[in-house]
Parts: sequence; C-alpha cells; structure tokens
Amino acid sequence: MKKFINALNKTEEVVLVAMFALMVAIIFIQVVMRKLNNSLYWSEELGKFLFIWISWLGISIGEKRGEHIKITMLTDRFSPKIQHILNIISELIVIFICVITVYYSVQLVISQAGTHYTGIKISVSWGYLAVALGCACMILRSLGMCVMSIQNLNSGRTPMEIIGEEVAAADLLDKQKHEAKKAEKAARKGGKNK
Repeated sequence: MKKFINALNKTEEVVLVAMFALMVAIIFIQVVMRKLNNSLYWSEELGKFLFIWISWLGISIGEKRGEHIKITMLTDRFSPKIQHILNIISELIVIFICVITVYYSVQLVISQAGTHYTGIKISVSWGYLAVALGCACMILRSLGMCVMSIQNLNSGRTPMEIIGEEVAAADLLDKQKHEAKKAEKAARKGGKNK
C-alpha cells in the first residue's frame, strides 16, 4: 500500500506541474499572439480545460498536506484522541460526498462522450473525467487519513501535528534527493572535465 501511495504522490506532482507549465505557456503564447493580432482560437479553451484538471487533481494533494480549509476553533480545544475521532468522522463525510460526486461524474463522462469542445476538438467527457479522478484520489487520501487517525488515537499527538511531521519529513527527503542528484551531476561534470 505504501508503494502505491508513493507512486500516486509522485504521479500527481509530475502531472500537475506539467499541466501547470503547459497552461502558463499556452496563455503566454495567446497573449503574445493577441498583441500581434493573430489570436489562437483554441488556446483559451485549452487553458480552461487544463485549469479544471489542475483544480480537481489538486484537491488530493491538498488533502495529503492537510491544507484544506478546516474550522478548528472548537476541535483544537479537545484532547488529541477526540480530535482523531472528529477527524475520522470528518473524513467519512468527505468520502461519502466524493463517492456521490464520482458516481455522477462518471454518468456525465458516459453521457457527454459525443459532445466536443468547439476549440480543442476533444470530447467534453475528458473534462468531466477530471472530476471523477480527482474525487477518486481524494477518497484514497481520506481513507489514508482515517487509517492515520485510527493508528494514532492514543499517541497524544493531534492529527495536524502528525500531518505536519509527515509533510516535513517528505519535504526533507525530496530536498535530500535533489541535493544528491545535484552532487551526482556535478561529480559527472567534474569527471568529464579531467
């Protein structure tokens, strides 16, 4: 399960960064082309399409990092054990909402298969698929949060403390990997110069 979650993490990050870079490039090119009085008819629609995908896939990353808006004025006053119980209840509600959203978005994917975007000439179903995949990833993340809260009911640490530690550890690991790659690249470059 841990390997699957790690693969999901990496895939989400790579796909989102690529989509964001593509969206920015397309919008930039559109602005330049508009200044040259040669507007691209498909660029705005593709930019919106990518934005939809980024938004729906991004909800999963927000859940992983504990960055979704939560009103914690009341829950912060409870013991860590009660906070975990409330977190489980909250995540179960999110799972319920996401299951319903996945169900209806799959219905839209199927029913809109024959309808196409006018500018980019692809099926509207691809846009609705972002909703289904985003919510499916969110369900996986919420299940993971439930498991985390169950495992830490008696740990004495709050859900947000645990998430913060996990995010900090993941960020440190990413930084170490980046530094190792940089050092390896520098070593290879130094070896070539000899």
